[in-house]
Amino acid sequence: MLKGDEVVMYSGEQCGYCVRARRLLEKKGVAFREIKIDRSPELRAEMERLSQRRTIPQIFIHGQHIGGFDDMAALDSSGELDKLLSVTRRT
Repeated sequence: MLKGDEVVMYSGEQCGYCVRARRLLEKKGVAFREIKIDRSPELRAEMERLSQRRTIPQIFIHGQHIGGFDDMAALDSSGELDKLLSVTRRT
């Protein structure tokens, strides 16, 4: 279940886009919860229900679905990602 005050990424072990998303969040200094769905049909179903997508990663910021890595990278390029993440930065 998602909490509104956190960054959550549904991911998989052998996913290059997941690695890139993880690196971008780490570069931003953001604490996030990673939910690996590889071996859990229940978690995959939860991700699909919440995101209406089947691909990984799927990223949520403050309970808002922002999409996958490409979507997050586009937000970063436009400067919008920093605004979304400003509340969740590590101290």
